[in-house]
Amino acid sequence: MSRLHVVSGKGGTGKTTVAAALALALAAEGKRTLLVEVEGRQGIAQLFETETLPYEERKIAVAPGGGGEVFALAIDAERALLDYLQMFYKLGSAGRALKKLGAIDFATTIAPGLRDVLLTGKACEAVRRKDRLGNFVYDHVVMDAPPTGRITRFLNVNDEVAGLARIGPIHNQAQAVMRVLKSPETAVHMVTLLEEMPVQETVDGIAELRAAKLPVGSVVINMVRPEMLDPAAVDIAANGRRAAVARALSDALAQTGFAGADRAGLVEELVDPLVAQAREHTERVALERLGRTEISGLGLPTYELELLGDGVDLAGLYRMARELRKQGVAR
Repeated sequence: MSRLHVVSGKGGTGKTTVAAALALALAAEGKRTLLVEVEGRQGIAQLFETETLPYEERKIAVAPGGGGEVFALAIDAERALLDYLQMFYKLGSAGRALKKLGAIDFATTIAPGLRDVLLTGKACEAVRRKDRLGNFVYDHVVMDAPPTGRITRFLNVNDEVAGLARIGPIHNQAQAVMRVLKSPETAVHMVTLLEEMPVQETVDGIAELRAAKLPVGSVVINMVRPEMLDPAAVDIAANGRRAAVARALSDALAQTGFAGADRAGLVEELVDPLVAQAREHTERVALERLGRTEISGLGLPTYELELLGDGVDLAGLYRMARELRKQGVAR
C-alpha cells in the first residue's frame, strides 16, 4: 500500500473534501495519518471545524473504527525555506532576518520551482520520518495538492529545479523528493465529477502523470447523484412520450382521491413540466454513463461518493470516510 497519497482534481470537484475523507479512512484501525495542505487556503481547518492551522503538525480528528488519529499541517513556503536554511546552512537567526528583509518571499517568487521543492519536500520528509524505535511516525501522509492543470509540474520538481541548481543542497533535496514521488510509496489520486469537463481533465491529467512517470493511484468520482427513474421510465422520457406520462400521472392522482375533472386539469398543467424534467434527467444519466465509460477505460481503481444534499459537514466527512473504507480504499 502506498504511504504518500497525493489528491488532485479540477477545481470544484471537492478534492479537499475527498483528501480529508481519505485521511480519515486511512487512519482507521489505529493508524496515524498526516493530512497536508499546500495551497494556503485553510480548507482543512474549515472542514474539521477547527481554528486556523499553524505551521506545525496538530491532531485534528480521531478516525472511525479503532481509534486511529489524523494530524494536519498547513505548509507555508516561507517557513519551509527557513527550516531548509537551518537544516543545510545552520543560518538560524540570520534566516529569520532574511524573512524580515523580504528575501525569502523574493526567492520563492522568482523561483517557483524552489517553492514546489519546499512544499513537496516537507510532505516527503513526513513520509520518511521515523521515531527512536525505527518505526514510521505516520502510517500515511495525504496531500491536498494543486488542481489537475498544475499537478504534474508541481510534482515533477526535479525538472523545475534542473535549471536553478545542478549541484549542491538544493539539487540534492530535489533529487531526494523525486525518489519518494516516483516510488511505489506514492500514489496520485484524481477526484472528478460525472460531467464532461472534469472527466476530460481527469483523462488528460492522468495521461500527463503517466508521461512524467509519476505513480497514478485511483479515481474518486465525487458527488454522484442517484438515478431516479427505472429503465421503463427512462425510455418514456427519452422519447418524449407525453401520452404515457399523462396516463401515469392521472393514475397516480386517482390513487390520492382526485376527481375526474380536477384530475384532468391538474394532469394538463403538470404533464409538460414533468416531461421536460424527465428528459433532462435522462440526458444527464446518459452523459454520466458516458463519463463512467471513459473513466473505466483508464484502467484504474475507481471509487464513488454520493452527493450529500445538505453539504459536507463533519458528520458528512466521516460518512464519506466510511464509504471509502467500505469500497476497499484502505485495504
